[in-house]
Order: sequence, then structure tokens, then C-alpha cells
Amino acid sequence: MLLQDKVAFITAGAGAGIGHAVATRFLEEGAQVAITDAHPKRTGEVAAELSKQFGREVLGVVVDVTQRKQIEDAVAKTLDKFGRIDVLFNNAGINKLEPIWQCKDETWDLVMNVCLRGTFWTMRAVLPHMIKQGKGTIVNMASAAGWIAASDGEAPYSAAKAGVMGLTRAAAGEVADKGIRVNAIAPSVIYNEFLERIYPPGMFEAAKKRNPMRRLGEPREVANLALFLASDMSSYITGEVVSISGGSIVTP
Repeated sequence: MLLQDKVAFITAGAGAGIGHAVATRFLEEGAQVAITDAHPKRTGEVAAELSKQFGREVLGVVVDVTQRKQIEDAVAKTLDKFGRIDVLFNNAGINKLEPIWQCKDETWDLVMNVCLRGTFWTMRAVLPHMIKQGKGTIVNMASAAGWIAASDGEAPYSAAKAGVMGLTRAAAGEVADKGIRVNAIAPSVIYNEFLERIYPPGMFEAAKKRNPMRRLGEPREVANLALFLASDMSSYITGEVVSISGGSIVTP
């Protein structure tokens, strides 16, 4: 029970992929969990399903992370409900493939606002409470695309995720002496069915062939890494961007 008596705040926690897997994994390890998501129906349904599965209430709050006040209100609701926030998992992200010479301002702004600004705003909303507690962990979702783009048209996403990496390192340095650790996870392709709406069909098979393990990652594998970084098992790790790619992206 690595997160027993801890409270975790998870953005984009009601989808089919990493956010849902992390919420489940944290609950398995004893955490109280608040999930946010931009999809109103899905947020309520997933919160209710997880509450029933684990026999304790999972707070579900509708949040569009491009709206600062919605983030701040969700943090306030979590504090009202549970009294503290010990773990922040910043998962909200979006990608829209457009070649850089055709990339619309609206596309650039959307990807930056969800992936980078939303991550910043959520950290800024949670950190004062962690500083007051004198303890906390933050895990941000970066991407291997922050190092090298996997698909054509990923310039906004790659730039945003590289920004998340830099933000993670800067924040870690600022709050290390306050008992707070900040790390990021940089996955390669972690399959869930929703990705088929974004990427061309051949991308998944090509990614498998490039991968030394000859397969794609699974959301629960990322959730296990998130659990490690969120728990005291990683008590001397901060400011790191951890690759999880089956060996396809190896960092020095």
C-alpha cells in the first residue's frame, strides 16, 4: 500500500488510457483519488465505477485545463473533500497532426494550452498546499516526442512536451528544499484505442517494428512508473524525465 492515506489529484483521469490506469493503480495502493476530465459524462461515470470497485468515494470534477478557474475550483473541491493533496499527476494532453508549414494558429494554441499551460496552471494551483504541508510529489506527463518527433505534423506537440520537460526540471529545483519532488514521464507509443483517431493506421505497426521489444507500451506499465515516482520508493529522485519506451528511446 504505497500510497496509503495519500490524496492524489489526476488530470484527464477518465479516458481510456494512461489517466484511468494511473487512477486505478493509485487506488490499488491505498490512495484517495480525485479525477478531472473535460468530458462531463465520462468523468461522472468513471468516478462512480472506481468508487464502486474500490469501496471508497472517488471525486470526479469536470475540468478543461485550458480554463484556469476550472483547475483552481477542482483543487479547492479536492481540498474541501479530502483535506490535502499529496500527489499531482498531470496527464492532460492533446495532439493534432499538421505539417509545420500548414499548422494553424488555433492548432498551435490548443496543443500548447492543454499540454504545457494546463500543466503549469495545475502545478501552480497545487503547490501552495504542498508547500504548506511540507511534502508532496508531482509527476508530469511529457513524451518521447519532446526529444524526437515520431510522426509528421507533431511540431506543436513536440514543442509543448519539451516545454513540460523544462518546466519539470525548473520546478524541481525550486521546491526540492520544501519537501516536494517533481519528475516527468516520457513514453513512446502507449496504445489505447483513442489514438487511432489521431494517427494514421500504419503508424502503430511501424512503431512496433522499430521497437526492440517489438510491441507497444500499455497504460498500466506507465501507471506502474507513475506509482514509483509518486511514492516514497523514489524519495531521492527529483528533476528527472524518465523514458519508458521499450528501449526505442534510450537517454544518457
